[in-house]
Order: sequence, then structure tokens, then C-alpha cells
Amino acid sequence: MHFNRLIAGAAALAFVSVANASIYKSGSTVEVDGTYYYIPATPVSSLGVGYDQLKTTCSAGDDFIPLTVMTGNFNTFDAAALVSEVSKYTDADDVFSTGFLQAIYLVSSTPAELHASLTSTLAGYSNKLFMVSATSNSSITATSCTSELLTGPYFLHAYTGAVYQAYRLYSDFEGAFTEGTIANADGNFSTMSASIPGVQSPTIGVPSRLYYTKTDAQPLAGVRLGVKDIYDVAGTRRGCGNRAYYDLYPERPTTAPAVQKLIDAGAIIVGKMKTSQFANGEMATADWVDYHSPFNARGDGYNDPSSSSSGPGAGIGAYEWLDLGLGSDTGGSIRNPAQVNGAFGNRPTHGLVTLDDVMPLSPLMDTAGFITRDASLWKTAGQVLYGSNLSTFTSFPKKLYTSGFPVNITSEADSVFFDFVFKLELFLGTNASVLDYDSMWAASPQAVSTNASTLSDLLALTYPTLIGKQQYTLFGAPFIADYEAAHDGRHPFLDPNPLVRWTWAQTNATTLEEGINNKTIFMDWWNSEIIKPDAETCSESLLLYPGTLATPNPRNVYIDPPQIPAGWSVQNVAIMAGVPDMVLPIGQAPYNSTISLHEEQLPVAIDIIAAPGCDALVFELAEQLQNAGIINAPKAGSTMYRREVSARLE
Repeated sequence: MHFNRLIAGAAALAFVSVANASIYKSGSTVEVDGTYYYIPATPVSSLGVGYDQLKTTCSAGDDFIPLTVMTGNFNTFDAAALVSEVSKYTDADDVFSTGFLQAIYLVSSTPAELHASLTSTLAGYSNKLFMVSATSNSSITATSCTSELLTGPYFLHAYTGAVYQAYRLYSDFEGAFTEGTIANADGNFSTMSASIPGVQSPTIGVPSRLYYTKTDAQPLAGVRLGVKDIYDVAGTRRGCGNRAYYDLYPERPTTAPAVQKLIDAGAIIVGKMKTSQFANGEMATADWVDYHSPFNARGDGYNDPSSSSSGPGAGIGAYEWLDLGLGSDTGGSIRNPAQVNGAFGNRPTHGLVTLDDVMPLSPLMDTAGFITRDASLWKTAGQVLYGSNLSTFTSFPKKLYTSGFPVNITSEADSVFFDFVFKLELFLGTNASVLDYDSMWAASPQAVSTNASTLSDLLALTYPTLIGKQQYTLFGAPFIADYEAAHDGRHPFLDPNPLVRWTWAQTNATTLEEGINNKTIFMDWWNSEIIKPDAETCSESLLLYPGTLATPNPRNVYIDPPQIPAGWSVQNVAIMAGVPDMVLPIGQAPYNSTISLHEEQLPVAIDIIAAPGCDALVFELAEQLQNAGIINAPKAGSTMYRREVSARLE
């Protein structure tokens, strides 16, 4: 076992006052068996063990001793029990390693009888200090702690006996995060001041999964959560993808209610995640000026990660140690990153959760949703965030519609796509049919009354009108005024896309009222005539459309200057109708990379649209499809599925 102290100082003292100066210790970075860890400044407990015992345990100059706390009913604790516990911890947790067995604290719910067989096994783990909370073995003195310690790896201070949680440090090599965070005792958060030597990327720390147990009250206990940097998190700054904005405003005093609901359910915020500037759509690499776009790990690693929940999408696609990303979707900002980064993602029914203390794009269309690799976690997180606002159902719909499907099978991606639809038809006991909603609109009274024979005539400028006029009025103009007041009239830098959109919105003749009216006309028509509510199935039918068909979008291609996001497609249905649109990763397919000059794999994904409020229906369907093996939880990294899983999906 190897254990080095890398940053000097006893972290047991979180605050030191000297004369008129205040010094705050921010923790320590250490290495255990080649893996880097962060030790917070504040301990969680203290063990009643003397300095004479501790000094013989650690190497000269080391301040901390790696410690493992084992809890349970250890009426009999022998070598087999020890090996079993170590195996469980290793399988369940990426923070624990056998390097933490240098010291062991056994907390038994009943007096533990310790066997002589432990001696050689402990020696094999390089154990130098074994402590127990209670024992019937008179040869070992019981050790007490000041606060209850949960199972898992810790660091024991060599001079004070203080116990600190262990955070494993990971490199954010895909550039998905703006900063790592750590929770404070007062409910606020701090930026994690840790780094991995020799690594240029930001560093994120994650606590041991062994500390947490899921309960009915905390179904997200221990779930590692990344938060898009448009949400307020108390004690941290909000950047919104703009350097001037980040520097102008101080740390936020409160946490956004949407984020707080997840914290209350046990989720652990490990960092704030990148967004394209002010959550406007941007293409890597040309449109990103203030910050660099995250990298999409899928395929050759150089495809666009999409936007604006770019950080959550890229992070979930890349890192097994990250479980859940909280993003937002106004015009596709969760769905598109979920699709191309190979993950589940949802634009929920509009208005299911408050977006107080969140940067606005258009309050008429803004929604809060998730990106994740597991359908069961997706469902649980949805139940936490949307709660009683989710409508109930007793069975799945029997009507299945499609839109925008490939006409013929011309690629492996097409085969993956149609194979999924076939299996879904069997699962639901129905046959899909094409939904020609464009013709239905053309024949509607609304088309006549609005003099808009196509939906494009009605809605092509509605989205850029609403986001441009609302974001500039509610957010952009006040920010610019604040910045100019603080910088002698100077204007803040804006990336090309928000600048184009805000400028167009101020000069375009289409009024906000016209945009709202056209959106309302479509919403009322769609929800009453196309995808209707149903008492039994919640949504009378489901509409499927292609999310991505393994189409590469390399980030090293020169693109034209940005334009306003005008136009109409099936992806705009949920935006205008306020209904759920949810992404399911259904497989992967090969393409020939111009980067690696090798055949690589990219995601294939499908979107499902349901009636308003029927999000729970799609969450449940996704989980059941995953349990049935019709879809599979993707892995992080360049390839979503191992070869045997890919074959099963074909």
C-alpha cells in the first residue's frame, strides 16, 4: 500500500484567526495506492484513540491514515467475514479500495467475537490498526466515536483522531463541468478546491456510495448529480456560459427549488455543468467563444455534444461515476444532448416544476428535465421532481403513431430503429401507423381562421420570437445594464448566437403577443385533436419520431455564421403544445470516422411524445422496456454497448 501526503496542514481546523487576518483551510489532496482523494476541511466525527496508537500506524510525515468503517451485526467476525465485507465494498463502490484497510473501525450492533484467523488476513491488507465499538473479546479495548459513522472509507487524522469523509477525485477530461462542488454543513455549497497533479482538466470529487442507503423518504440517496449552470446553487456563482456574467454577480444566496427537491431526496451535487451561452443553441466549435464546448465521448470523441444542456449530456455520456444530469429544455436542450450522447432524456410537460431561481430563456416554454443512462433512475428522479403533478394511468396506449421515419432500410442505424419499433409493437400489442398531422392541420378550421395552410406558415417564427423577446427583456437587458454600470459603460461580450437572436428579436416586426397567440392556437388544436388525454391510458396514443440515426456531426468542420432558429419540424411539437417528449437510447450503429480513420459507433435514439401530464406513462414504459431487454442501459464511453449486447439489439 502506498499513501502520500500531497498537501500539508491539519485539516481538522477549518478556521484559524490570526490578528486581523482570517485563514480558511479548504481541505487536502492525498494519494492512496495511485488514486487521488480529497479530504474536506471539516471532520464528520472523532475516534477515541490516543496519539501513541496513531503515530505507530502512519508513515513519517503523513497527517492522515486511510480508514474503513465496517458496520453491521458482526456477532462472529473472522477472516471470512472480513473478506466478504471487503468484496462487497469493492463491488459496490468506486471510492473504496483495499488501501483504506490500513485502519479498520468495526461497529457491531451486537458484541463482536473476534477470531484469531483475522491476524494473517489483516496483515495481507497491510492493516496496522484495528478498532471496535464493542466486543466480548477482552484483548481489544472498545473505541468510541463522537458522531455515528456509516460504512465506508474515511481518513483518520494522525494527531487528533478526527475522521473525515473520502472523496475520490476524477478528471473532467471531456470538459463537461464548470466546477466541482462540495456541500457545507449550513446547506450551502463551496467550489471544491482540489486538483490531480499533472492533469489540466477540472477535477470533480465524488463521495463513497457506501455512505448512503436509499429509503422511501430519500429515493435518490447517494445519487451523484451534475447541475446545469443556469440553476442557482447556494454558495456558488451562476455563470450561464458567459464569463462576464459569472464575474459580475456574487455567489447565489439560495438554491433553486427544483434543485433543492433533488437534494432533499438524497441526491449529491458533485458539480455545476457547462451550458452553451445563456442556454441558446450553439455548435462546437465555432459558436463557442467564451468557453470551449464539452466533448462528446461517443464514437471518435470529436462529434458535437449538442446544446444547451451540453455539460449534462457530455458528462453522462462519458463518466460512469456520474449518475444524473439536471438540465433544461426549451427548444431541444435536453433531448438533443441526450440523443447524440447516448442517454435517456426528457422534456417534461410544461409547468410540472417551478423554475424560480433559474435563468430564463422563455418562461412559456422552459422546462426542467434529466439526462441519465438508466431508465429506473430516470423514473425515480422524475417522481421526485414532478411529484403529484404526474397523471396516473392503468395501462399503456394501444394507438402508436410515427412521424419522419426512414422510408427504406438503407443503413444499420435504420435496422436498429425498425427493430426497436417492431419489438415495441409486440410489447404494446398494436401496430404503428403514420400520423399525417400536417394534412390534419391543413383541413382544420384553425388553418382557415389563421390563414396558415401549413404549420410552418403558423409557427416558423414563433420560437425565435418567444425566446428572443422574452430572454432579452427578462434577462439580457438587465444583465447588460448591470455590466455597463459596473464597467464605465462598456458592453459585455456575447457569443455570436445569443447576440444574433437578441438583436433580431428587438428589430423583428413579429410581436410577442402574436407569438403567444400562434403557440396557443397550436397547443389547443394538438391537445384536443391529435394526441388526446385518456382516462385509462392517460394518453390515448403515443407518437414516435427519430431522435438520431448515428449521424456524425464532427466539431472540426467550418460552419456558416449563426442564424435565428426559425422553421418547423416534429421536434417543435412538444415545445408548442407543452407536452412531454422523451428520448430513449435504443442502440448504436457504425460510421466511418474522418477523425480516427476507423469504423466507430454512434447512438441511435427515438423520441416519444404523449399527452400533457402523461410523463409517468413514458417513464414506466421505458423502465419496463429496459427490464424486458428491449432496450439496455448504455455504458459510458466511446461505445454504448458491449458487442454481445449490440448483437442482441439487432
